[in-house]
Amino acid sequence: MNDTPTPYFEELNDELVVVFNNVMWIEEAALKQSYFSDITLKDMHTIDAISMYSEKSASQVAKMIHLTPSAMTTAIDRLVDKGYIERRRSDKDRRVVRLGLTHKGRVVYRAHQEFHRDLTHNLLKDIPGSED
Repeated sequence: MNDTPTPYFEELNDELVVVFNNVMWIEEAALKQSYFSDITLKDMHTIDAISMYSEKSASQVAKMIHLTPSAMTTAIDRLVDKGYIERRRSDKDRRVVRLGLTHKGRVVYRAHQEFHRDLTHNLLKDIPGSED
């Protein structure tokens, strides 16, 4: 990696930071105004990490969203209490607990995916030659 960034690099870096911050702000505002205003953006990304039909362990999800095991446990407890995810014990080994989305969790998962698709479409619509 080049230790001396070019002006182009710095400009691109600054623009990417602005885009990232704006996306986070837009996403948080949309979530607060939606039917799912009872969850945070971090909760939404936890639901997204679990994904639609697969089941994951708490440690797998914690690694994906960069949380400590104790913070992950707290987040899971909150989402279980709110009805978005459930803990599912393995039939083969009752010590194994996997996380899965409830119906409510799958609904918000789909809405989040659609939000990102709409955002991408809106970003691309003014770029000549871009295809959806």
